[in-house]
Amino acid sequence: MPDFEEIASINDFGDADRLEVFLGDTPALLIRIQDQFLAIEDVCTHDGQPLTKGCIEEGAIVCPRHGARFDLKTGKALCMPATKPIQTFEVEVRDQKIYVRH
Repeated sequence: MPDFEEIASINDFGDADRLEVFLGDTPALLIRIQDQFLAIEDVCTHDGQPLTKGCIEEGAIVCPRHGARFDLKTGKALCMPATKPIQTFEVEVRDQKIYVRH
């Protein structure tokens, strides 16, 4: 199993609720919901476009183009037009630094 990689600091967020990052060659979003941090693949499985600007509501991100919804913890596609999940990544916070296993 791959090791955790440091990808950001809590201070990098400022007032934002998300950061765009790359995990290897994979575009990803690091998302902050209160004191919890989640990392997801930043690609809608319906059309291959970024989820970056999607609304975050009720534990899901909504694709800004066609309304597909993905669970932020499991990556599961919650509604059409997406039928395949997005990838999620394990996150740890240590000493104000954010690490992700990918």
